[in-house]
Amino acid sequence: MQLLAREFAERAERTPGDVAVIDALGTHTVGEVMAAARELAGALEESLGGSPTVLVQADNTWRTLATALAVGLRGGMVAVLSSHAVASEVELAMEDIEPDAVVASDEVLAHWVVSSTSFPDKRAVLDGWALVASGRPASDVARWSGGVAVAMTSGSTGRPKCVVQSEEALRYADRSTIEAIGLEPGDAIGAFVPLSSVAAFCFGMYLPAMLGGPMVCIESWQPDAALEAMAEHQVRWTMLVPTMALQLSIRPSAPGRLSGLKAMTVGGGPMDAGALGRAEDTLGTKLIRVFGMSECLGHTTTRPDEDAETRLACDGRPFPGTVVRAVDEDGRPLPVGEVGAAQVHGPSMFVGYARSGRPQPPELTSDGFLPTGDLVRVDAAGTITVLGRQKQIIIRGGRNIDVNEVEAALARIPSVAQVCVVPLPDELLGERVAALVVSTGPVLGLADITAELAAAGFPKGKWPEFVFAVPDLPQNRVGKLSRPDAVRIAAELHAAGTE
Repeated sequence: MQLLAREFAERAERTPGDVAVIDALGTHTVGEVMAAARELAGALEESLGGSPTVLVQADNTWRTLATALAVGLRGGMVAVLSSHAVASEVELAMEDIEPDAVVASDEVLAHWVVSSTSFPDKRAVLDGWALVASGRPASDVARWSGGVAVAMTSGSTGRPKCVVQSEEALRYADRSTIEAIGLEPGDAIGAFVPLSSVAAFCFGMYLPAMLGGPMVCIESWQPDAALEAMAEHQVRWTMLVPTMALQLSIRPSAPGRLSGLKAMTVGGGPMDAGALGRAEDTLGTKLIRVFGMSECLGHTTTRPDEDAETRLACDGRPFPGTVVRAVDEDGRPLPVGEVGAAQVHGPSMFVGYARSGRPQPPELTSDGFLPTGDLVRVDAAGTITVLGRQKQIIIRGGRNIDVNEVEAALARIPSVAQVCVVPLPDELLGERVAALVVSTGPVLGLADITAELAAAGFPKGKWPEFVFAVPDLPQNRVGKLSRPDAVRIAAELHAAGTE
């Protein structure tokens, strides 16, 4: 965070009245945010000295930015965590990060069960929040091997992973995005995905601060409030997960509301070209697909000046200097056009996963590539198309059914706004296919859905056997589709005999 803190301090000297953040608490200038950051940096110096590792309650307000700047001024490491994290998640974060201090509201400190024994030195900071510190000299920041920021992401092992990123990786991903979208200094950026996620911290907070434009936020995700904020504050770009973008498009006030955006980037979940096309037509902007992960931020993107078929049906080309390849089961690169396991290598590669206060290096291939767990196809022009997760299947009577394929077929039905396909357990077949469907018009039942699939020639063996109409798909705290919750909802609706 040192580079960002230095740049922001220079801006505060030149143009202290520029707007830095617009959030639910009001409008905050560069000078005001920098003054709060300096005050917090002073408190950290008095309490700990050195370059501390600081865990912060990452809400979408000026306080998250001020804390990151304060830690940058001290040359330390900032770790972001959701205020909604449960005690068990906080316990894991404490084990993995071993912070010297915590910055949060008193309410969240209590919710997190932060021990006053471990952090006995308490000071008031950031207009109503608290800094609680160990009272011991700050640990050596060199333990992070160049990492400056860490955030939790869901892991395939069931244990959340704390991903450690370097400032060079953050800046590379942001510069590549700024160039691809055509953003200009001073452009307002929408930060609506919770800043406790790695991608949101990078693209929602770091990018506007580096670009010199306002970070526009709302208190929590509400589609109508997001539409209003983007229109009122002339937001030029934002990044959302597909579920959030589609939710915007079906609001009554949506038509033409976002014509002031240069583009809206979508990534981090299943995407269908038809659904995205209808959404961008309604919203009045261009949707830009990306492919990225917390471990290697935003490593491919489409561009606003590309045709709709390219923008909406594929995931773009790699950032300059990044390579994405498809490999077979033995790890050998596949020819152009063949589907294989995705591997990535590039400047936005993470430092490692935090374990016991240090980054655990990732497991890479012998030539330095990171397996992503996705299926991907690379065409002759270098365009990347992600075809889903390697293990996202439903096994019905021994037959593998690709969830993404079924979801794509359902998403092509004109009145389907959102869809999530999940398995339902079955004693005879093992699993059966169910779909949660959000529609833009009359409620769609099983007969309606199967009639549409039959008309489209979609194989009958892959049709859902249960369709449940829902008002919205469940999301996790960073706005992504929560498949575990979708499975639970489908099971409950099935048990209740609802269709």
